[in-house]
Amino acid sequence: MAKLIVGLGNPGKQYELTRHNTGFIAIDFLLDYYQYQNTKEDFKSILYFSSINNEKVIFAKPQTYMNLSGEALIMIMHFYKIKTEDIIIIYDDKDLELGRIRFREQGSSGGHNGIKNIIKHLGCEKFNRIKIGIDPPAENFKIVDWVLSKLSQEEIQIIKSSVNNIKNFVKDFAAKTEFKKIVSAYNK
Repeated sequence: MAKLIVGLGNPGKQYELTRHNTGFIAIDFLLDYYQYQNTKEDFKSILYFSSINNEKVIFAKPQTYMNLSGEALIMIMHFYKIKTEDIIIIYDDKDLELGRIRFREQGSSGGHNGIKNIIKHLGCEKFNRIKIGIDPPAENFKIVDWVLSKLSQEEIQIIKSSVNNIKNFVKDFAAKTEFKKIVSAYNK
């Protein structure tokens, strides 16, 4: 049985390195660290197949655009027979300071359209999440303009540093440890 780590973002050059693509940035960093054996485009996603401690892990970057992320997720889960408790969704959170990490096992979408669509497709709010802060909108920014604004190189380094701090979390999760137990140990 595989584990599935999904980073949320928008496909296309114009969205690269925007705040809303923090999930893609996180996946790229984790792939650099863990490597992958092969990749393919399928199920409206780019899939990367890896092995962490001899456990099969699929990293995914949905190509559906943020608001339809659930479409890609549900197709991957059905095809690879992945249970809800075996997924982690990594995404941006405008209510957290830049680079701050927050773990959640369940909850509402918090206004995040990608998470809203995932909740709709899963039919529940109970799934593992890693939220990465992108800071609240700067003055004079509408939320949509803020999340689609480009990150500076310094901000990208802060996000990468945060992801570096969770790479062992991903390893423990791949080892079939319960999300709740890892969060409890990680938060100490």
